[in-house]
This record gives sequence, C-alpha cells and structure tokens, in this order.
Amino acid sequence: MWKDYSKSYLKNNRASSLSIMSAALAATMFLSLLCSIAYNFWAYDVEQIKLEEGDWQGRIVCEALSSDDFAIIGQFANVEKAVANEELSQKDGAVADIYFKNARTAYRDMPLIAAQLGLKQDAIQYNALLLSRYLIHDPEDDEPPMLLALYLAILMIVAVSLILMIRGSFELSMNARIHQFGIFSSIGATPRQIRACLLQEAAALSMLPMLLGSMIGIFISYGAIKAVNFFASDVSGRHEAIFQYHPSILAVTLFISFLTVIFSAWIPARKLSRMTPLEAIRNTSGLSLTKTRHSRMLSYFFGMTGELAGNALKAQKKSLRISTLSLLLSFLGFSIMICFTALVDISTRYTYFERYQDAWDIMITLKDTELPDFGLTDALQDSSGIRDATAYQKANAMTFLPEESQSDELSSLGGLASVAGTPKADGKFQVSAPIVVLDDASFLSFCTQIGITPSLDGAIVCNRIWDSNNSNFRHKEYVPFVRADYRTTTLYKNGKSVEIPILSDTQAAPALREEYDNYALVHFIPLAMWNKALGEVCETESDSYIRIFSSKAATLADLNGLEQELARLVSTRHEMESENRIQERLSNDRLIQGMVMIFGAFCVLLAMIGIANVFSNTLGFLRQRKQEFARYLSIGLTPREMQKMFCIEALVIAGKPLLITLPLTALFVQFAVTASYLDPMTFWSEAPILPIVIFAAAIAWFVALAYYIGGKRLLRCDLSEVLQNDVF
Repeated sequence: MWKDYSKSYLKNNRASSLSIMSAALAATMFLSLLCSIAYNFWAYDVEQIKLEEGDWQGRIVCEALSSDDFAIIGQFANVEKAVANEELSQKDGAVADIYFKNARTAYRDMPLIAAQLGLKQDAIQYNALLLSRYLIHDPEDDEPPMLLALYLAILMIVAVSLILMIRGSFELSMNARIHQFGIFSSIGATPRQIRACLLQEAAALSMLPMLLGSMIGIFISYGAIKAVNFFASDVSGRHEAIFQYHPSILAVTLFISFLTVIFSAWIPARKLSRMTPLEAIRNTSGLSLTKTRHSRMLSYFFGMTGELAGNALKAQKKSLRISTLSLLLSFLGFSIMICFTALVDISTRYTYFERYQDAWDIMITLKDTELPDFGLTDALQDSSGIRDATAYQKANAMTFLPEESQSDELSSLGGLASVAGTPKADGKFQVSAPIVVLDDASFLSFCTQIGITPSLDGAIVCNRIWDSNNSNFRHKEYVPFVRADYRTTTLYKNGKSVEIPILSDTQAAPALREEYDNYALVHFIPLAMWNKALGEVCETESDSYIRIFSSKAATLADLNGLEQELARLVSTRHEMESENRIQERLSNDRLIQGMVMIFGAFCVLLAMIGIANVFSNTLGFLRQRKQEFARYLSIGLTPREMQKMFCIEALVIAGKPLLITLPLTALFVQFAVTASYLDPMTFWSEAPILPIVIFAAAIAWFVALAYYIGGKRLLRCDLSEVLQNDVF
C-alpha cells in the first residue's frame, strides 16, 4: 500500500502532510527548547550552590575525629567518601564532609553515622539547599521548599500541551480519511495493512521534522543562555552561565516525540482498521448526535443558530477535547509563569532594595583582611566626598542566657522555647551571639546616636527578638530580648570563654547592610575591646567590610566616581570588591528586565503552541463538516446565519479555556501571595493583567481567524459540489 497509495496520497495532499509535519516540527522544537533551558537553569543553580556552600551532602561537626572514626564512616555501604574539611576544622573543631553514592538516603544515613560515632544529633549538618535541587527533602520538614516542584509542574503542563499538538494533527488527518480507507477495505485491504500504512506515513512525515525541531530548539536555548549572561553581566557575585546540553535531553525529546507520533497514529489507525467496510464508507466524517440535548444558554442568547452551534459543539465534544485542553494548558502555563515573575520582582524589591536603600551608598569588601590590619579608616572618614565610613568585621560566638534574664515581653510569649524553639538545659538557653566589630570612631558615633556616653570599654547589645508567634517574616514585629538590667555577657567559642561588660542595649542596629538572625543576641563592640579581650577567644570571618555614605545626594555618576577613587586608595594595599547602591539597583532592574524578556519570549512560544493547535484543529474540523454545512444550506439556512453559527462556535471554543484558566490562576496567585505574606493589594496593584488580557485576546482572535478562513472557503463552494466531492 505504501507504493500504490501512501506515496501518491502524500504527494497529492500536501496541505494535510504539511499540517502534520509542521505540528511535529513545532512541538519537537518547543519541547527541545523547554527541556534544554530547564536543564541549563537547574545546572546553573546547582553550580552556584556548590560554589557557595560546597558539594558535600552531609557533614559531621564535633570536637575531634580520629582516623578510626573516618574508617567507621567509610564502612557505611552508601558512603562514597568522607573528607576532613581543613578550613572549617581550624574554626569549629573537627569537620568531616560526607559524600553519598545515593544522596536520597542522606537524611536516613546521617543519624545512623552519628550514632555509630557516639555523637548527638546536633553534630549533624545537611547541605539542604543542594539536596533540595535534586528533590531530596528532610522527611521531618513540614514545609519543604516547593519552588523546583512548581517549575517542574509548569514544565509538565507545557510538555503535555506540546504532545497534544501532535496528537491532534494526526487524529484530524486520519479521521478525515475514514471514507477512503473504507473503500480500500472493501476491495481487500486487511486491517493490518491499513495500520501499517498509516504508521509508515506517520514515520515518513515526522522523522525529519523531529530531528530538525530538536536542533532548532538547541540553538534557541543557546541564544537564551547568552541573553541571560548579557542582561546579568553587571550583577555582582554571579558566575557566568555556560551552555550545557546533556545527551539524555536529546534522547528524551526524540523519544517522547516519536512515542507521541506512534501513539497518535496508532489510536486512529486501530479505530479505522476495526471498522467494517460498510461503516467506513457510510461514515463521511459528518457529525451526528446520538442523543439530542437542548443548549439552553446558547439558544437563549442566539436563538435557533445558537441551538445549532451547541449541537455541533456537542457532536464534536470528543474531538474538541484536544484543542480545548491544549489551549487550556498553554494559557494556564502563560498566566502562572508571568504572575510568578511579577511576584519575584515584588518580593526582591521589598526584601532587599526598599529595606536597605538607606543603609549604604558604597560597600567595599576587603578580601582575607582582618580589621586591625586595615589602616585606612581615618583616611576614609576624613575624605571630602564621604559623609560617613564604617569599617567592620563579623565573628560568631555563643552565650548561655539564664531564664530569668529574658525580658518580661519575651516571657509573656512563652519565652525562647515558644518563640524560637530553643531547648533549655540547667535553667539556661544556648543562644547565638554574633559579634560585629566596629572601628573605634564608628562605635563612639553609635554610642552618641543611641544617647549614651561614648566609651570603648564595653559592648552594645541589639536587644530585640522576632515575635514569630504574632508576626510573619515579611512584616516582622520585635520584642525586647533581655531585661534592662542585663549588664554582662559571657561569650563562648571553641571551648574558651570571656566576660564583657554591656554599656547599653538598643532596638536599632547601626546603619549597615546586614541581615541578623531572628533569634540572635547581636553584640556590637569597638575594635579596641576586640584587640584587648576577644581576639584570642573568638575568631572573625576572613573578610572585612566598609560601609560608606556619600557626602551629598548622590547620582550614579557621583557614586561611580567616588567608587573609583576609593578603589585607587584601597586596592594598592588590599584585594577588594566594591559596589554602589544605585548601580546595584540598575543591575537588578536590568536583570529583572532580562528575565521578563526571556520569560516573555517563552510565553510567546506558549502562545504559538496554542495558536498552532487552534488552526490545525479548527480548520480540520471545518474540513470534516462539509456535508453538515451543505445540509444546512439545503434546508434554507442563509450564509449570514452560517457565519453567525461560526462566530458562536469560535466564541465557545476560545472562551471555555479562558473561563477555566482564570479562576485557577487566581487560586495560584492567592496561594503564592499568602505563602509569601505579601499584601494582596500590593500584588494586584502591579499584577500583569494587560499581558494576560492580550494573550487571551490573541487566542480569541486566532480562533476567530481560523473559523473565518475555513468558513469563507466553505461558503464559496457550490452546494452540489460539496455534496458530491469528498476532496476539500
């Protein structure tokens, strides 16, 4: 049959063949692009985490680990290797980074390893962020991160839409040929020959478009990664994304596309091959209702024409499922993605730029530099272009807080056990006590700001703790941490301790671009006290920082010029990195703009998926309904009434997916806004309503255009020609 029929059919019915080839090309291209971009974004995120946190999965932190302990760890069947972390071991005692052959068992194996070593559970650490990127979550975490799961859900929604695109084209093409195959069956063609013929046609039409579509998708994704690097070139602390493509992506793309083609051809082919010759010949692709149903809504608004349109839509119900579902998934993926992008933009602006916009003008990071070794503080503070400069360094310590030292407000909330979940031992709480070491001049200035006598002989405590019982992370409310008579603190680190006097407590921290732990008792101390009492007990972080305020209302040019002057002054002695507030905001805006453009382009691709389905399905349905329309014309239905019927059908086909999608999108937005503790009006005032409306209008317009083209061609046909000729 291939030589005698299929080759000539494909040659003489190029429109039908082109429709299938276009669907296979477009669907495979979009699927390849989708998978490639998703893989590159995931790989980049994993690389970023490994650069910042390391590639370990589990970690043991304790006072000492012997070679026998490492041997015990290595005896676990799932442990690939255990490596001593020399850098952290110098600060935190003995640290062992553990790598697993199967990381999915990390949360189960680590407690067993700790128990075998005779350690408590607090000696265990997990690289939770890295594990979450492999969809590995702590089973005891009631609220695991769901961002990656959301991306995968959107990916699946769009992939299903692409698969349905191929499926619909094949079903429409083959259903239009029922009458022809009935004739072949009547002259001796077997069901097996019919199935083989249709599958051969499917393979012949789809193989080259699938390969070409995969290659085009790869090239477009390569360009997308280059565009990301361009828009994010000014973002500090970001490593450049490198395009990556795993062979498994190509294999998955081609396999899914090929499997879709085979099943798309097999299902109607099986249906055709099981029909009797008489059924196939009699079935000329017309539409019929086994049970007439009254279309109340359509008949109420549009009369008899609405009733006819409703019956036609019900007769097409099974065939229209693919078109409706494809439009639904495309619009749902588009609306959720663009709303999510808007939420990210709002959240970043609120949590970073608006919170810290008055806390700095220029930030300098001194790499591997101790604050006592930085001798340019006075020179910076005396500079004419600088209103204020604060040099500082951070360190970590712990303190044991007696229960009676808690403030009355904290005690009324249930104390640390209720607010922070901190366990109590021997009537004391172990509390994190971060240290911020300020240069002496800045510390004295801070004393003046809070209204106490300037002195270098004590610390100032940031006396506040987040009231997590009555506020959320987006809108934090604080209560005093310790009582007003709390005047000494004993700090512990690496088995050593030191007692320091407290000059005063304050609710307001110095103007630094720093985020402090919600349940920590932060201590601000002068450099003189650090050198005198704390330097031998606590260890600082490797880098120091300089926060600078410009002496005037700065513009971008002013800050860039000042930043260059500071770089010339500081870089001669120290390795440094610098950034300024305005440039950072512009870089972020550029990054958001780039993300919106990239996601916007991706959403356009989603729109093209839906529109391609609209044309292939709508025009295909109109071709199958030639005799139905001819019967309407023969009983006196006017061309104008036929046009009205087309408009009603187009309205229902376009409107149904939109009416279903909009409530689902609203539910997603409500969930996302609630989870992020944003004020709903904050989002709705900036909601991307216009792009969603434009997308919806584009769907409606293209459905109408498809019906217009098909209807115009139908209405031009002669009645007798339509009734007699089976070729459209």
